[in-house]
Amino acid sequence: MPETIVILNGPAIERALKRIAHEIAERNETPNDVVLVGIQRGGVPLAQRLSGMLAGIWSQAVPTGQLDVSMHRDDLDRRAAPQVQPTVIPFDVTGRTVVLVDDVLFSGRTVRAAMDALNDFGRPQQIQLAVLVDRGHRELPIKADFVGKNLPTGRNENVHVRFAEEAGADEVVLERG
Repeated sequence: MPETIVILNGPAIERALKRIAHEIAERNETPNDVVLVGIQRGGVPLAQRLSGMLAGIWSQAVPTGQLDVSMHRDDLDRRAAPQVQPTVIPFDVTGRTVVLVDDVLFSGRTVRAAMDALNDFGRPQQIQLAVLVDRGHRELPIKADFVGKNLPTGRNENVHVRFAEEAGADEVVLERG
């Protein structure tokens, strides 16, 4: 039976997201240029929460979208039929600062696929990356701009981010074995 360890509980996730929101605000002095795009699935609720926090900091709404990267992955031939989630980007990304948001950064391949998918919607001025957990093991030269928790892991371990909306409580757990 796998061993599970709670890495972040609900209050710790909230603190990490508040810190990320303040870092995004400090780095981007022009709020009108910033949009958030959550990568399906785990990045979407995080982007929505960050949007609310940034709206409080900047006193204005921050456009938020969601992006499915299933058809842009480089391992399509090795996976079963992808579970495609909705992509909703109700704004133009051209000339904007797009903050891609995801729950866990691992190999970097999902982020690469997200950047490819984002090109279908325009040419951003710049792309920044915010992740709740960076667990290392990069296979591509991708680094997050904003990180809630650095968590060195083994390749045989799994990190699961659970949200209150689906699992009853917000938590990040490490599963060993």
